[in-house]
Amino acid sequence: MTTDSCASSLIIGGAASSPRAPLPTLPPLALYIHIPWCVRKCPYCDFNSHTASPVLPEQEYVDALLADLDQDLHAVYGRELTSIFFGGGTPSLFSAEALGRLLQGVEQRIPFAADIEITLEANPGTFEQEKFVAYRKLGINRLSIGIQSFQQEKLEALGRIHNGDEAVRAAGMARQAGFDNFNLDLMHGLPDQSLDDALSDLRQAIALKPTHISWYQLTLEPNTVFWNQPPVLPEDDTLWDIQEAGQALLAEHGYAQYEVSAYAQAGRPARHNLNYWSFGDFIGIGAGAHGKLSHPDGRIVRTWKTRLPKDYLNPAKSFQAGEKSLSNDEMPFEFLMNALRLTAGVESRLYPERTGLSLETLAEGRREAEQSGLLQVEPSRLAATERGQLFLNDLLQQFLN
Repeated sequence: MTTDSCASSLIIGGAASSPRAPLPTLPPLALYIHIPWCVRKCPYCDFNSHTASPVLPEQEYVDALLADLDQDLHAVYGRELTSIFFGGGTPSLFSAEALGRLLQGVEQRIPFAADIEITLEANPGTFEQEKFVAYRKLGINRLSIGIQSFQQEKLEALGRIHNGDEAVRAAGMARQAGFDNFNLDLMHGLPDQSLDDALSDLRQAIALKPTHISWYQLTLEPNTVFWNQPPVLPEDDTLWDIQEAGQALLAEHGYAQYEVSAYAQAGRPARHNLNYWSFGDFIGIGAGAHGKLSHPDGRIVRTWKTRLPKDYLNPAKSFQAGEKSLSNDEMPFEFLMNALRLTAGVESRLYPERTGLSLETLAEGRREAEQSGLLQVEPSRLAATERGQLFLNDLLQQFLN
């Protein structure tokens, strides 16, 4: 995912001199809840996750999450929650009792949409049938299961705590627990992975009939074990072959690509993801959580919370570590960086609705991107071409001075 940090130094053509209008309507509102503990930190992971102690501070952390949410309620403006996403870490380490108390507290503060999507991330090594039945009874209606691979040597190389058989059983247990909507997370481009290895993993995932598959390439990120001790990864030609063959296989089995690394059965894209990529709003609570909140006067504010769990739980410290109001210069890049990841893009009208800026601020860059074959020539939509999706950074460059 492109980092937000690069946006602060960019000037988008025409944006600096254009007044930003008050937002006609506020975007849909979602909630992200970060549970920062894992059984073990994976060597490729750069998320804010920490090895769990034998006893997790469930009660204290739920209390902190609700107090954190209280401080963001001023930005709700009467909206209801369209989705909730429990991310981590490994949220499924928490008991159903703790998550139930949390969800009850959230709903007392912000009303839930009648068709709210509530997703919980889980790892196969943490699956317990009774616990997951209880999760479903709480109203959690979508799981995201971190498989990564079904092959033992690949799982060991990735530092995963489960094996392939547990991964297969987890999908079955999810369905038995009442989850008819679940995602499988799968990586490719793994150490010493061949094309056949990658497609074998993908075929096994498809055979489990999830409604959604997140299929993405392993990357080496700073501040990880793999960054400091890099494994041998496949050559670029092999990576390209894996990407092409894998996308064809997913399409053949009815998984349509709707985002760079997300594939879903008809009608089953993750609503939380769609809200994020279409520049919707989301409150972020929990250690290290990020949020994006719009205000009727046109201000759009990025927030981030205290990162270390011990500091987040310290009553002497603030939950919020910082915030930043997006300037006119940053707004178009922030919007396009998200919206152009969607394979279908977004309707052009969404740009002024979500940013308060005129479409004219994009006109020059839009013409250049269309002429270079990176942006679709479609007045009513902002969408990358197939080539533009492959060279998204080049596409975004067209909108810079």
